[in-house]
Amino acid sequence: MKHPLQVMMDRRRKGEKCGIPSYCTANELVLEEVLLRAKELGEPVLIEATANQVNQFGGYTGMKPADFYWNVLDMAKKIGLPETQVILGGDHLGPLLWQNEPEAEAMAKSEELVRQFVAAGFTKIHLDTSMKVADDPEGVLSTETVARRGVQLYKVCMEAYDELLKTKPDAMRPVFIIGSEVPIPGGAQEAEDSLAVTKPEAFEDTVRTYRRMFEESGAADGWKDVIAVVVQPGVEFGDDQVFLYDREAAKPLCAKLNEYPEVIFEGHSTDYQSAKCLREMVEDGIAILKVGPAVTYGLREALFALSMMERELVPAAEQAYFIETLEQSMTENPSNWQKHYHGGFKQLELARKYSFSDRARYYMGDEKIVAAIDKLFANLTKYEIPMNMLHQYMPRQYEAVRSGALALEPKGLALNGVAQFMADYEYAAGQTAETAVGL
Repeated sequence: MKHPLQVMMDRRRKGEKCGIPSYCTANELVLEEVLLRAKELGEPVLIEATANQVNQFGGYTGMKPADFYWNVLDMAKKIGLPETQVILGGDHLGPLLWQNEPEAEAMAKSEELVRQFVAAGFTKIHLDTSMKVADDPEGVLSTETVARRGVQLYKVCMEAYDELLKTKPDAMRPVFIIGSEVPIPGGAQEAEDSLAVTKPEAFEDTVRTYRRMFEESGAADGWKDVIAVVVQPGVEFGDDQVFLYDREAAKPLCAKLNEYPEVIFEGHSTDYQSAKCLREMVEDGIAILKVGPAVTYGLREALFALSMMERELVPAAEQAYFIETLEQSMTENPSNWQKHYHGGFKQLELARKYSFSDRARYYMGDEKIVAAIDKLFANLTKYEIPMNMLHQYMPRQYEAVRSGALALEPKGLALNGVAQFMADYEYAAGQTAETAVGL
């Protein structure tokens, strides 16, 4: 059986301008909406976990790969979405978390990381060995080193897959994503003036070097399992800036892709791109569109709007105080945002709430915050939101409620905050004919 992503590539080779969004999140409310929309559309859904979210030590979610895998599939089962429609991927798998350790130790941990992802049943594996480790020499990490380490991890993945076949003979063979110019997870940490698009020569060097490394390691057929290369097509986001896709700037890179029909591009940091830009990216060969902070940002934005309505409708003693609880949690435990946000007291306060980097997502699973969200939903079920107030705080959702497409129910309103970002990706991938603004 062909992997769904290889089926997508076959369609592209026949001239169809299709793609797929890749939702990189561990937030349960976001995952629920992602799975619900996949059921509604009848399309395969790609969900990924990054190495810092999920790893052999638990990650910031507390989940190991098998935990995340079964959590998502259990959610899909409850929703009525077939398991065959769900593609699970591992993102930035490599020494990302162990850059302060020497190569031997960092790669040993990376091997165990990828082994657990494949053994759990993840079938889209992003081998990211683009970062330097403690004993790497000064200067830029060579493509040869990146490829050597990537192939090393590939071989471990295939060993784990062979073991998996012993207990699950119909297990899908994994496909792989490579690349040596990989944007960092979660968006830029500093304000930037411009972005450099990956040079065509750098992409070609990555492909040729990986091919050679596969052959030299005795795994020449490994290249057939590689379906995409991560590049920087000139898109990125930070606290309050978004670099939109410039088709002309990316033209030389995308033209070079035509010489390598066996692969497509995977675009990271595509969050907050316009529907038009996303569609152009898919048309130009950037067919896997990674999105992470934008969907949790959409959830946070909707929860803030619901909180503002709660202040108007619910007695003070009964309110959930979600906004205040989130701020307290972030200030008491600043490790997940303090290296990313900069400025004085007021700038930091605003960034914690509104930054496009959405470091608030690291706190959304905290018990106090989950309890505040549950209470917010309960309060706004008890004290029903009037339509005129909904129009004030959630005008897009107002239109959907008025047309009968969305129920006037707080959880559904919150999930629709996620959906308004998803709609642009679905349009870009060719899954729907409409964007979030109905273009």
